[in-house]
Amino acid sequence: MNPPSSSGIVKRISAVVEGRVQGVGFRYFARSRAQHYGLTGWVRNLADGNVEFEAQGAGDKVNAFLAEIRNGPALSYVSDVKTHDLPVEEREEGFEIKF
Repeated sequence: MNPPSSSGIVKRISAVVEGRVQGVGFRYFARSRAQHYGLTGWVRNLADGNVEFEAQGAGDKVNAFLAEIRNGPALSYVSDVKTHDLPVEEREEGFEIKF
């Protein structure tokens, strides 16, 4: 018997993205990629110049999204992404930019 695929397991992560990630369209990039993968959650700028987000969805989709976040949009430079798992939030809809 094969183990279950991570695609069927819903997971939620929180992350702080460090580097040149403000003023380069990073939040809009993150929302676009999250929508592409069908994820829910949010993204926002932090006062220290970093970007924070939470993303939830099928495990493989969250992992693919995270791989794109590590590269960022064209004008950004991502030096580090610190992540940790969170409990899944029920009935969350969409992926929003918080201001």
